[in-house]
Amino acid sequence: MYAQYGLFIDGSWSFGSKSGDVISPVSEAPLGQVPFATKDDTQEALEAAARALPALREMGGFTRADALHKAADEMIRRTAEAARMISAETGKPIAQSGREWALACEQFRWFAEEARRIYGRIIDSRVPGGRFEVTREPVGIVGAFTAWNFPAALPARKLAPALAAGCSVVLRPSSQTPGVAMVMVDCLRAAGLPDGAVNLVVGNTADTYAPIMADTRVRKVSLTGSTRVGQQMIRDAADTVKKVSMELGGNAPLIIHDDADLETALDLTVPTKFANCGQVCVTPDRIFVHETLHDAFVEGFVARASKIRLGDGLVAETEMGPLINTGRLEEIEAIVADAVRSGARIAYGGKRPAHLNNGFFFEPTVLTDVTDDMKVFAEENFGPVAAITRFSSEDEALARANASDMGLAAYSFTCSPDRARRMAAGLKAGMVGINSFALAAAEAPFGGTNHSGMGREGGIEGIEDYLDTKLAQFVF
Repeated sequence: MYAQYGLFIDGSWSFGSKSGDVISPVSEAPLGQVPFATKDDTQEALEAAARALPALREMGGFTRADALHKAADEMIRRTAEAARMISAETGKPIAQSGREWALACEQFRWFAEEARRIYGRIIDSRVPGGRFEVTREPVGIVGAFTAWNFPAALPARKLAPALAAGCSVVLRPSSQTPGVAMVMVDCLRAAGLPDGAVNLVVGNTADTYAPIMADTRVRKVSLTGSTRVGQQMIRDAADTVKKVSMELGGNAPLIIHDDADLETALDLTVPTKFANCGQVCVTPDRIFVHETLHDAFVEGFVARASKIRLGDGLVAETEMGPLINTGRLEEIEAIVADAVRSGARIAYGGKRPAHLNNGFFFEPTVLTDVTDDMKVFAEENFGPVAAITRFSSEDEALARANASDMGLAAYSFTCSPDRARRMAAGLKAGMVGINSFALAAAEAPFGGTNHSGMGREGGIEGIEDYLDTKLAQFVF
């Protein structure tokens, strides 16, 4: 499955001296082996990235844009291959995998055009005959670290803006889902970028992460991962004063007001909550429903959840796949058990499905009578567990929704324009959806606040962290 790929260093695929299995979350059997980088491999990738910087800068924005468009063309041509790789490694339904790959393609299209629009400006000087000139330059080598839950979209959000800005990249995807990043990098290879512009290493922290963080030539690191890992990266980046951007955990609130369109809210919330088996940082985790709609909402939620078809994501009829590994499965079981011990009620699901003997499957689960102090509510559960509670007033819902250290996404359903505006202003999150969960788009800035991270990916803001601002004064 990975035979034609491996580590990608200085424009070529290579195979290291170590390797590791990639495990199918559906069968629990190995999908294949991928080479793991040694410290020397990672150092070689860093050397290649350093050599590529002058060539990338010399290309200019318009030529880099052409290369990124070529990469997107190649990615579109290889959509079927990439979607199957995503589903094989993550277990997510093939339709979701196809949409993820399409989103990744759009990142390269968007930032190809942003490469043409890296603007400077002229400022009048108070010195006679003088002027200030402001220009933007690539920050340098970028270290990019991505999680397993969106193995195509996450690397694309880092590779596309970095390359558009003229930065070379050393990418370390998750060793649980490395294959689709390899397909993406191969598309970039075919686009004619300079050797060393993109490098890919897979492996353990000591051999990959540590050398990248220690290297003074790496001027920017970007992470999608847990808050705990993000906190460590901030500490490590301080030693060499690297720029840092990161999208970390979430614990998104969803407020269903008494004037919400109930059927629309249910039709949108249920598939969103159980997409990728709930392993989505922006999924609605804490569901607050007005007391007048609570019972009807729970009834409708259970009716829809009970019809979700579990199974292998490569089977077209599957609507929800497994969790990524046995550790996640055991954690979800523990979270549900803790909630029940604390007084929550299982309205549906709550266990491993009896008809699936292999794989890390867990039923779509609906919990009611949940209180804010339960672990399922107080922390991101990152699984197929919908935790529902009731509220009586708008002020109460807003206060409880904001009672979290996280601040990635938040949602509200209402038919009142005035209330919608109050929710958009009052919810403490980097992104707010009103009657919608569609936050991820290449043209829009994606990211959070507080313990959910810093910086933005996508939109015109997405290229900013990969550029330095230079001021020059000219007097003649």
